[in-house]
Amino acid sequence: MTSKEIRANFLNFFKEKNHKIVPSAPMVIKDDPTLMFTNAGMNQFKEFFLGNSPIKNPRIADTQKCLRVSGKHNDLEEVGKDTYHHTMFEMLGNWSFGDYFKEEAINWAWEFLTKVCKIDKNSLYVSVFEGSADSDKLEMDTEAYNLWKRIVPEDRIIKGDKKDNFWEMGEQGPCGPSSEIHVDIRSKEEKEKIDGATLVNKDHPQVVEIWNLVFIQYNRKANGTLEPLPKKHVDTGMGFERLCMVLQNVQSNYDTDIFAPLIREIETITNTTYGKNEETDIAIRVIADHVRAVAFSIADGQLPSNTGAGYVIRRILRRAVRYGFTFLNTKEPFMFRLIGSLGSILGDTYTELIDSRNGIENVMREEETSFLKTLEQGLFLLDNVLESAKGKVIDGRKAFELYDTFGFPIDLTELILSEKGFELDKAGFEMAMKEQKNRSKAASEISKEDWTILLDDSEQEFVGYDMIEAQVKLVKYRKVISKKEGALYQMVFNQTPFYPEGGGQAGDKGYLEVPNGDVVYILDTKKENNEILHFSKNLPRHPAETMRAVVDSLYRERISKNHSATHLLHQGLRQILGNHVEQKGSAVLANYLRFDFSHFTKMTEEELAEVEDFVNARISAQIPLKEKRNVPVKEALEEGAMALFGEKYGDTVRSVRFGNSIELCGGTHVKNTSSIWHFKIVSEGAIAAGIRRIEAITGDAVRKSYEKNDKVLQEIQDQLKGTKDPLKALISLQDENTKLKKEVQELLKLKAKNLQTTLVQKIEEINGVQFLAHKIDLNASGMKDLSFEMGKDRKNLFLLLAMEQAGKVTISCYISKELVQSRNLNAGQIVRELGKYIDGGGGGQPFFATAGGKNAEGIPMALEKAKEYLK
Repeated sequence: MTSKEIRANFLNFFKEKNHKIVPSAPMVIKDDPTLMFTNAGMNQFKEFFLGNSPIKNPRIADTQKCLRVSGKHNDLEEVGKDTYHHTMFEMLGNWSFGDYFKEEAINWAWEFLTKVCKIDKNSLYVSVFEGSADSDKLEMDTEAYNLWKRIVPEDRIIKGDKKDNFWEMGEQGPCGPSSEIHVDIRSKEEKEKIDGATLVNKDHPQVVEIWNLVFIQYNRKANGTLEPLPKKHVDTGMGFERLCMVLQNVQSNYDTDIFAPLIREIETITNTTYGKNEETDIAIRVIADHVRAVAFSIADGQLPSNTGAGYVIRRILRRAVRYGFTFLNTKEPFMFRLIGSLGSILGDTYTELIDSRNGIENVMREEETSFLKTLEQGLFLLDNVLESAKGKVIDGRKAFELYDTFGFPIDLTELILSEKGFELDKAGFEMAMKEQKNRSKAASEISKEDWTILLDDSEQEFVGYDMIEAQVKLVKYRKVISKKEGALYQMVFNQTPFYPEGGGQAGDKGYLEVPNGDVVYILDTKKENNEILHFSKNLPRHPAETMRAVVDSLYRERISKNHSATHLLHQGLRQILGNHVEQKGSAVLANYLRFDFSHFTKMTEEELAEVEDFVNARISAQIPLKEKRNVPVKEALEEGAMALFGEKYGDTVRSVRFGNSIELCGGTHVKNTSSIWHFKIVSEGAIAAGIRRIEAITGDAVRKSYEKNDKVLQEIQDQLKGTKDPLKALISLQDENTKLKKEVQELLKLKAKNLQTTLVQKIEEINGVQFLAHKIDLNASGMKDLSFEMGKDRKNLFLLLAMEQAGKVTISCYISKELVQSRNLNAGQIVRELGKYIDGGGGGQPFFATAGGKNAEGIPMALEKAKEYLK
């Protein structure tokens, strides 16, 4: 059975059980402050488990693309070492929101595995929660146990503890016991030797969990206690790759038709063979796994970067590159060449791999090229560490600095050290790593109290499209403490005019006013699990009273101008550059807007001017806003609305139209384009291969920019003594400056020539080498020219020069190439060592290098120490 057939059979099975089949949510999560990636199938349904949204479809099934890079088996550095764990994986799942519970979930899981998939019943084991003796004092899940007893012999039912059989969303929230289904795919002979029941949850590669049935029946409160949920839910997740392994009768996920074509392609590209050498096999598995994670992330709009989700993706890609570099001898970018093969495997289900192929390949190629350069730099830095080492054990903190600052892999460091007869201080490295993790954890740690409920109102209404103030009632609140923000309160109201951060737009600010005149300032507004959270430093003194919620109108107005301008900018770019332009990200703030888009070349000045003119023409045309709310998504798309890939849309959407610009959008906008006043591009540049970024301003910000430019122009005119044509005067000054620079250069050359005559007379011979160390009065460029001029006719010259200019000290070292080879001298290493006397450092080539510093008093010592290299 092919993987495509297995996926289709699962979805059809649950469709026949009256489940609504929904598409996978994006793997990259954009508007959930608690998660960067979808790490489980239930993520997109959290709002239903929490009771924050009305349940429209009580039964749902899907296949969800997920990413995990931490946890017991999913630590990034461990993936690839076994054959059944992954970073990116598909999770097949079925859900019940207050509908069916344990009996149906268990019976249907068994029916699908044994009747549809025809898995041998005697190869399956199940587990149930055994209860706990801790503070929760939970009883055994006898309901699940008795249901399984009807299906399987009792010796195939395993009782599991909390670690294996009790699922929790987080430190707080819905949770409950789970029942796992494990499969034993060992040979008949192996099964006769060891009972499969003893291998369940023991990390055996052929006795693995394939399906987890979670019965959500409790809520974990902030104080750690459990309370029963009013409605019980079912959340199941089955590893698609593992199921394919079982049904395709292979012993590894990587032998299935999901991975085999990728592995064949890697073998071809790297001229290696899978299955003959453990190190090679691990490297190939790492690459096959990681290319999926990176490709799906880029397709979802998440580019590799140095922060947040982008940093996770960069780490995954770099781990794959370094495994190729170290074990497969790949010294050129290669992973981007796998995207075509990946698209042929998964493109039918996940069309984004086909639609975004060029963009994914370009971003990956650039990232690979960049990291290979980093590896080269790291090898050079590691050589420096080895040269300065006082023994055969290398300081672990030095290795950590290479890893943390320069991205140089620690396993590669260990390999090189071993090859060169050195040893790594692993304890020092681990300590430095632990300290960094603790700092990072402390900085991001957030504690949340339980919600204090004032009103039973599960449907909070957003009224901010039509008004910026409203009479509101406080539904619930809680205190949140973080190291970064300190103590804040989150408040939820029955209705609100405050727009929550989302879709790239910043959240509203404003204030609450209670009848007695007290004011509580709203510092930010965000959305979490479909609830609009208002952040403040304090609570209203009379929280049960009706309050007036008022949005900061100027702040909202500026954001709305920038958001509407973003739509017009998108339209203009597509019209002027072509329909290949797609939005890849945006930030709509009060003071400026940022727009990321696909385009493969730098925009010309003419194109930028054309785009500016396009947007400003539509501002001048005074185009009114036409919006439609709660429109079926299919209807909106048929009307020409543009949907952004990677965004999650509900069954109904809001469309925003300005003339021919129409997009699906939940943000706030001006009522007429004339309100934007004016649009001005501030910058345009590349942020990744094939991805450009425009930053622009509108309204007041443009006016202030023009006022600032006018002021600068006036100051220039004043400096130019009131000239009527400042441009002409500046050009004249530049021409005059160029002429003077040439004259100065000629004078410096003459000075250097005269100086050379003097210096030649001061050369002394030390051990057969012509040596000179001297302080001179030239600039850095003149010093370099002088060095090469003096060395031109000398084959055994060692020349160290020093100069001081405007408080900055420079030393240079020139060594004849013949000396570099015969005496094993290195100018780069010499200036690095002498640089410490001038409180600086530097480097360069073996025959010429420079160092800069700030301590002029150290020059005599540096000059004196130079002689020691010839003794």
